[in-house]
Amino acid sequence: MKRLPTVRFLAIIIGGMTSLMIPSFVAALVLEEYVIVRAFLIPISIGLILALFAVLFIRKAPLSIRPRDGFFLVFLVWVFSSLIGSLPYYFSRLGMSVCDSIFESTCGFATTGATTLSDIEVMPKPLLLWRSMSHWSGGMGIILLTVALMPLLGVGGFQLVKAEAPGPEKDKLTPRINNAAKVLWLFYCAFTAILAVLYKLGGMEWFDAVCHSFAIMATGGVSTKNSGFAFYNSAFIDWVTVIFMLIAALNFNLYYRVIHKKFSDFAHNTEIRVFFLIFIVAALLISLSLVSQYGSFADALRFGSFQAASILTTTGNARVDYTVWPSLAQAVLLCLMFIGGCSGSTAGGVKVIRHTVLFKQAWNELKRILYPQGVFSIQLNQKVGRKDVVYGVAGFVFLYFLIVGITALVTTAAGFDVFSSFSAALSVTGNIGVGFGAVGPFKNFSMFPDYLKLFYSLVMIAGRLELWTVLVLFTPEYWKG
Repeated sequence: MKRLPTVRFLAIIIGGMTSLMIPSFVAALVLEEYVIVRAFLIPISIGLILALFAVLFIRKAPLSIRPRDGFFLVFLVWVFSSLIGSLPYYFSRLGMSVCDSIFESTCGFATTGATTLSDIEVMPKPLLLWRSMSHWSGGMGIILLTVALMPLLGVGGFQLVKAEAPGPEKDKLTPRINNAAKVLWLFYCAFTAILAVLYKLGGMEWFDAVCHSFAIMATGGVSTKNSGFAFYNSAFIDWVTVIFMLIAALNFNLYYRVIHKKFSDFAHNTEIRVFFLIFIVAALLISLSLVSQYGSFADALRFGSFQAASILTTTGNARVDYTVWPSLAQAVLLCLMFIGGCSGSTAGGVKVIRHTVLFKQAWNELKRILYPQGVFSIQLNQKVGRKDVVYGVAGFVFLYFLIVGITALVTTAAGFDVFSSFSAALSVTGNIGVGFGAVGPFKNFSMFPDYLKLFYSLVMIAGRLELWTVLVLFTPEYWKG
């Protein structure tokens, strides 16, 4: 009975999630692809049945959720969303196995951008639309979308948002979290629409423009073309993509503050300053090393900036085969895989703010050696940071690389070389989708055994939820409450 509110809430959320399949279902009807119609009708029906079950049979269960229940609920939402989201792939008769379908679906909701598909262009358009739509919904967060609908459900949802995005910095935008969620989704939708229009102006068809805008704003990286953005070979599209990858990787809370003329919050934000510094330095280093290969600094800057932004923001698009680049360029990209985007964004990875906190703390430790009696503290956004933030960041970074190490070990046990295993571990934990070696650009994850794909799916969900939400469920203390 204690879990009954969680069951009811989960059923409602899953029902709402399957409604995101309706555009793909309608597209299949219009295109008269009746096999695909059935592939979407099955999960939509499951979602409808679950929602009706929650409303009709367990409607007396309260929707109030304890903070500790929020962790469990968020994890279940992402797991069940990935499972139900895999049904269209499996029932589409494209020859995808159960494990491949689950992996593909999880990559979508976790905005990883990895795939097991060798030929994307043979996929029916409704499935391509769902592939991008799952990215887009996972980008801002299924839970955040649900929180925006909380007034209809009669429950406050700040504890769910905390579980879905437990970063070191999280401020309420408005006094009511549901209003904040609506504001964030409004920005998200506006940026997506603007990007789709720009892609159309750059020469894409409307379908491709919409799908790519969904993926880029989610920092997911899927494409409707086998060669990705290389298919269009357009400098305009490349630079527009770079700009919007960076926009998507910034803290969305700050956009709200800019709209309300709080420009100083944006200008003085430590994380944004460091983020752009990292991007500029990385892009310049890569570009300078590519001048001899491309013949001009303009082309080198174009491709170098695109790939630097793609890896740093964990979007994972591969504009060119960067494994044939000079060693310096590849080394810079490998370093960017350790960083990630900003907190409060759709990007994955460790996040810039955590690296910033640890760097500042390390600098203070160096000063403490010279001045043993000195008192030093870190400063974030021109304010003195709390010491418990440093502890939390240090704990997260340790767990992050512990998960990367374990994932790499599991991959090597499957018979893959060390470098490919480590690169794959970084890719799935940080929700990047591409890497080096066996998971390099224009390659896919189809060569991995089924059990490893399922293991990667769990790692991707943990990485998307920033580890704590998932790992806390494996502690005995959690289940004693």
